[in-house]
Amino acid sequence: MSEQVTTVIVRGGDLGFLARFARRRYKEFKNCFDIFLGALGLSVSAPIIALLGILIKLTSPGPIFYTQERVGQGGKPFKLIKLRTMRVDAEAKTGPVWASPDDPRITPLGRILRKLHLDELPQFINVVMGQMSVIGPRPERPVFVEEFKKTIPDYELWLSVKPGITGLAQVRHRADQSINDGRRKLKYDLLYLEKMCWLLDLRILGLTILKMARG
Repeated sequence: MSEQVTTVIVRGGDLGFLARFARRRYKEFKNCFDIFLGALGLSVSAPIIALLGILIKLTSPGPIFYTQERVGQGGKPFKLIKLRTMRVDAEAKTGPVWASPDDPRITPLGRILRKLHLDELPQFINVVMGQMSVIGPRPERPVFVEEFKKTIPDYELWLSVKPGITGLAQVRHRADQSINDGRRKLKYDLLYLEKMCWLLDLRILGLTILKMARG
């Protein structure tokens, strides 16, 4: 009996060692995985981006792409790249504000792109450039980051990893429309930071594809 107990303990220890080893390797190779998946995603989505770019030019005046400053890992700012879904002068009078599902600033085509999350496709460029990960917390604008730091405990933990195109909060919670949404979303982000591993990333990736298919 004692030999069986010892065997179980040793096997449990081996499993713990393997789990720790896999987690270390996950962190070491996540950047390589991101670059590979980012390059693959960009090559696959390039024809779609080109077609959508033509539709954007035909349906509303202004550029195809929209860049916006976001806060990345370690609080370092970078330019997030998206397909433009709003009017060119969307924040000329209001300044930075939360978007809403019935936002009048969104163009008719932009509403479809947002519903299907197709406006996010150019962010594979950010991934290839090393500014983002495929899976991770969504990057926020500097003005909202400063607001979150003042009102949400432990928010700076969110800045310890690269932001992602999609994440646990995106497949489990709606897009931010207020600071209260930001608080709820942070719970998912912190849970991801605690549990992040290959299996969780693959699950989030699968749920993201399913969510896009369902619109």
